[in-house]
Parts: sequence; C-alpha cells; structure tokens
Amino acid sequence: MKAYVDKETCIGCALCPTISPDIFSMEDDGKAVAIDDQIPEDVVADAQDAEEQCPVAAITVD
Repeated sequence: MKAYVDKETCIGCALCPTISPDIFSMEDDGKAVAIDDQIPEDVVADAQDAEEQCPVAAITVD
C-alpha cells in the first residue's frame, strides 16, 4: 500500500502527521506529503485513519 496527498486539496491542517507521523509530514509550503515508499504493515491502520479523518479528503491510501 502507498499513501498519496493531493497538494491542491490539502489545507495544511497537520492532522495527518499527528495521526501517522511515520507516513506523513509537513513540507515548507505548509502542505502535507506522504512517504514515497510502501506503507509498512504495522502502520497501515494509522495511514487509513489519517485518510478517513482528513477534513478535505486530500489523502488516498491504496
């Protein structure tokens, strides 16, 4: 599985790195970004939780 952040939709609320800091971080532009690698099995649930809680649905985990 991989995570993706739509930078055009992201509002920079920083909820995703709070929920799943192993997968998401904030860039200098104030928008979130996901790691480029596959999501480790032990944090898949956290990444999916961040996807579900994103207030603007900017995250896709698949």
